[in-house]
Amino acid sequence: MDVFAALADPVRRDLLAHLAEEGTSRVVDLTRDRGISRPAVSRHLRVLSAAGLVSATERGRERHYALDTTPLTQVDELLGRLRHGGGYAAAQPPVSATALDALDLEVRRTVRDRSHHAGERHTDDTTTDTEESA
Repeated sequence: MDVFAALADPVRRDLLAHLAEEGTSRVVDLTRDRGISRPAVSRHLRVLSAAGLVSATERGRERHYALDTTPLTQVDELLGRLRHGGGYAAAQPPVSATALDALDLEVRRTVRDRSHHAGERHTDDTTTDTEESA
């Protein structure tokens, strides 16, 4: 799960704020005073966990959730670039020359194949590619 997608939901942001202020908490603690069911909180915690924003430890029959701020560095870096005019493109890793070469090759093949097949549609020649290469 993408960190930005996980942060997009206001309930998840509220849960993260609770964990930041109160520290490690159980689902029952996170449910209190929110008007949301335990299963709903558990689903939100799974999303946050998949994004790496929350970690869970088993203590007996209960899970205790804690905030993990490591993924928030991505958010900080992007916001810093946006504040200083670097934009979103600056936050993306550059595309390697190898990837661009492979893309160029695929585009050329596609154009060649389409022009070759377009020529076949307009001719009455019944030869196939294998007959032409023989």
